[in-house]
Amino acid sequence: MNPIFLTIILIPAIEIYLLIKIGSQIGAITTILLIFATAIIGIYYAKYEGLNTLKAGFNQLRRNETPTYEMLSGAAIAFAALLLIIPGFATDLLGFLLIFPLSRKFIFSILFKKFNRVKTDKKNFIDGEYEDIDENDDRKI
Repeated sequence: MNPIFLTIILIPAIEIYLLIKIGSQIGAITTILLIFATAIIGIYYAKYEGLNTLKAGFNQLRRNETPTYEMLSGAAIAFAALLLIIPGFATDLLGFLLIFPLSRKFIFSILFKKFNRVKTDKKNFIDGEYEDIDENDDRKI
């Protein structure tokens, strides 16, 4: 089965299950208030972390370095803010994990290890010799 199709079906099912279980334990109104609270707190913290990431990216550019980690962090923070807006506890948990810098670095290190398994020792240059030839020289190519 297609993993995207399975994800589209599985995530709402998990969210509904968690909402029912947690709602039966703490009550419906408390569950709804908790969902709104996590969304509001998460969005404000995402804004804070996004501005910090933007500042760090500009500092990297000022030092004439490529802000690769900052660009990935910015995308992860935007995705985390989207997950926090979606009502549910599983998406909120994943959103908070992506927002906090320590867990974000841990997740990135796992992903980098997964995608950097195949390493090649190819060189990015061609070794050779050259000789300058004057215009009046008969050895033109």
